[in-house]
Amino acid sequence: FQATVKEGVTGVIVNLTVGDRDDPATGAWRAVYTIINGNPGQSFEIHTNPQTNEGMLSVVKPLDYEISAFHTLLIKVENEDPLIPDIAYGPSSTATVQITVEDVNEGPVFHPNPMTVTKQENIPIGSVVLTVNATDPDTLQHQTIRYSVYKDPAGWLEINPTNGTIGTTAILDRESPYVQNNIYTALFLAIDSGNPPATGTGTLHITLEDVNDNVPSLYPTLAKVCDDAKDLRVVVLGASDKDLHPNTDPFKFELSKQSGPEKLWRITKLNNTHAQVILLQNLKKANYNIPISVTDSGKPPLTNNTELKLQVCSCKKSKMDCSATDALHISMTLILLSLFSLFCKSFP
Repeated sequence: FQATVKEGVTGVIVNLTVGDRDDPATGAWRAVYTIINGNPGQSFEIHTNPQTNEGMLSVVKPLDYEISAFHTLLIKVENEDPLIPDIAYGPSSTATVQITVEDVNEGPVFHPNPMTVTKQENIPIGSVVLTVNATDPDTLQHQTIRYSVYKDPAGWLEINPTNGTIGTTAILDRESPYVQNNIYTALFLAIDSGNPPATGTGTLHITLEDVNDNVPSLYPTLAKVCDDAKDLRVVVLGASDKDLHPNTDPFKFELSKQSGPEKLWRITKLNNTHAQVILLQNLKKANYNIPISVTDSGKPPLTNNTELKLQVCSCKKSKMDCSATDALHISMTLILLSLFSLFCKSFP
């Protein structure tokens, strides 16, 4: 028997036919096939077709043309039921199956896959990440390979189409939404010069090491207090940082220099991430901006200078009315504009 199969393909490749003059559909007629030689890798299997009694020879593990272009199998067939005693001929028959494997253009393979590398975030644009390596399984065809970017979600990378060197085209950012668990994932293609060309895909995992590139943020940014409050502890402030330890807490909380001879508030640290703002006296109804700086523990440390908006409101019968504070500021603005207008008219 002769059979031809493409490499990389599985399934039935040939049907072996037998003749048996016993009564059909009995154990004396039904055939049992066995591969007795030529199948060391267990790439082939044979089963009986119950309707036709043919032996269906199948490829169950894809064949590789580059390893072997030809296979020769020796198949034995016998009945389910044993022959009666004293028969002159043997209980089984054999046949040879010659199988030819056809070459198929296979895609290049990356080594290893996935590829892993560790880099600091914020490395300079144009930095080399790594050079990938892909080989073509079609060793007898002597094809060339070119590389390209397949999926680069953040648009940070490029690849040399000839030598496979991957470099950066933008700043790598560990805090980017495209980075999951400190790992950035990109996909690359290796395309051979076959006709038609075949493609292999490689996965790159870049583990990004943290650097101190984010200032801490302060929350909340608005606080309210009654103008006649007895408890002058205004608000508990918290700080957070997108970076990792040791570039985050403990945070340092400070008040910027207060204008005027009289100090109106102070800030007290509660723990590594929180501080409390306390008024030193009751204030008149108005909006106040309290300048606060918060500094992380990175090397070098980063500082965020921000403002806490404090609304001093009137409180009557357990109801807080802060509308007057806004009206006060609007009124003061109108007064200043009016004065400025009069000044301009008096001194043209």
